[in-house]
Amino acid sequence: MSTGGPGHAEADRGDKGGVRTALAGLTTRGRSFLAAGVAAAICAYVLGQSDLLRVGLLLAVLPLICATVLFRTRYRVAGSRRLSPARVPAGSEARVHLRMDNVSRLPTGLLMLQDRVPYVLGPRPRFVLDRVEPGGRREVSYRVRSDLRGRYPLGPLQLRLTDPFGMCELTRSFSTYDDLTVIPRVEPLPPVRFSGEAKGYGDGRNRSLALAGDDDIIPRGYRYGDDLRRVHWRSTARFGELMVRREEQPQRARCTVLLDTRGIAFQGAGPDSAFEWAVSGAASVLVHMLERGFSVRLLTDTGNSVPGEGADGFAGASQETADAAGLMMDTLAVIDHSDGAGLSRAYDVLRGGNEGLLVGFFGDLDEEQAAVAAKMRQRSGGAIAFVLDSESWIREPSDVPGPLNRGEERLRMLREAGWTALAVPRGAALDGLWRQADRERSGVGATGSGEGLR
Repeated sequence: MSTGGPGHAEADRGDKGGVRTALAGLTTRGRSFLAAGVAAAICAYVLGQSDLLRVGLLLAVLPLICATVLFRTRYRVAGSRRLSPARVPAGSEARVHLRMDNVSRLPTGLLMLQDRVPYVLGPRPRFVLDRVEPGGRREVSYRVRSDLRGRYPLGPLQLRLTDPFGMCELTRSFSTYDDLTVIPRVEPLPPVRFSGEAKGYGDGRNRSLALAGDDDIIPRGYRYGDDLRRVHWRSTARFGELMVRREEQPQRARCTVLLDTRGIAFQGAGPDSAFEWAVSGAASVLVHMLERGFSVRLLTDTGNSVPGEGADGFAGASQETADAAGLMMDTLAVIDHSDGAGLSRAYDVLRGGNEGLLVGFFGDLDEEQAAVAAKMRQRSGGAIAFVLDSESWIREPSDVPGPLNRGEERLRMLREAGWTALAVPRGAALDGLWRQADRERSGVGATGSGEGLR
């Protein structure tokens, strides 16, 4: 019995809190009815008028009954939200579906819905729903749109209930919310072939042979459809199950997309800034190379790479392509400027091994950072650089005197190191620059000094 006392006391406190909540929800009309009823009851007592007393009691009891019924109904309405889609490119629309279910045995009164959304997604949506029958449901939807990438919370959903007489209004806030991920714009790129790709085999020189003699055999378990001529009987006897020899496993072509996020390398902000162009360009290249069957990773100047599976951080088998693309798009959706001043951390990651094709998106480069970027070319089968002069992006075209000598000098340093380096003018289309890089890369491969890019 001692354990039941505290619970009973807690229930009493909840009832008292419920009464206060219900009375606090009385509207001006409900308060006026209550005050008029009390005043009529007092006058009836003073004047001895029984008819007036009945009128006063009716006026006073009506708002109290409405508040009690509405308070009990409030917790018998369930709400849910669904995003379609949950990941949307910047500048595109997503639709949010709201569903309200009346799980009580009583019909609801007038329902007013309001969903809380960030101001960048548009105005706060509001809906008015008529009476919902017991066990019934209502569905409404609204659209959201953002030109700025990011991850935006939607919710919590607020529900305001009113009785048919307008005596009381109560608000309920649901605790759940959902995230809408606005990813960078992805521009489709033409299917060009850069020298040194060797599609399906990475660098072309680093094929890994799993079968190099009986002593080096790495068998695996038998799978349905395997050729029985590949059964390795010695391993089968050792492990007690059917084992087969691995065939030659060519490496997948690799591509690393390097994104410069240094705050000092970019000026301006907004969807038309140089940094946003670089983020969108990196996303476009990532999706394009994944669609072509490459193992792709995203690398920033801080040395962080995505995805982080394995020692080299490359994506796995082809069936994981969609997951890898989603992971990298989610990362690019919230990526921001870094506090770093150099590219040395990215260089330390790249010099760990041959990285295949390297595609870099750089902001402003001083002489020291241009030299670091030039050395990255030594650890790749091919290298393409898109260099943005952010100062030209924040000026009007008529105010830009012309190509800066400093920018041309940085491009020359990269080209001498073997990069296919292109300057990105304000508002340039990536597909045109992609074709131009292919033409220049082919020219380097044809006239170069046999640099072994294939």
